[in-house]
Amino acid sequence: MEPAGSDALEYLSNAMNIQDAFTVMRTYHLASMLENCLYNAKCTKLHCTKILVPKGLLTRVAQEILKFSLTEPCGLRGCILHVNLECGGKNLTLDTLAYDSAVEPTFEVNLVLKRESQLWDHLNDFHIPGTWFLSLFRGIVKLSPKFLLTKNVLYFSVGGSKDC
Repeated sequence: MEPAGSDALEYLSNAMNIQDAFTVMRTYHLASMLENCLYNAKCTKLHCTKILVPKGLLTRVAQEILKFSLTEPCGLRGCILHVNLECGGKNLTLDTLAYDSAVEPTFEVNLVLKRESQLWDHLNDFHIPGTWFLSLFRGIVKLSPKFLLTKNVLYFSVGGSKDC
């Protein structure tokens, strides 16, 4: 029950703060799921020693995915996320994540992270056996601040259809 009078403003203010807190928590949780995905892919898929991620990239990705979920019946809980890395014009699948595996997916998001071109990538063509310089950088993947997100709905609405 909502309080009356001046307490109503405080109630509304607290409600907005709670909603903001949930948004921040969801964003943080999704960003840490992405971070774990990259950590696991480092050894299993990318075979590198380091992944350099631009500051705030995973948070920006999480915020955009959260915006996609606003119009979904189950919200973010119904999201399946396919994480890919674009390397040399090809997409490498890193992982598929479910925000809440207990909920039937209602939409899927395809995330394509982009690898930033590095000077030592071009120097590989001039590799001289016995040099150590290139081997220092060969195990580093540097991500670009750019990414691509696409959303696919996994259901269709029959509410607008008419019986013939």
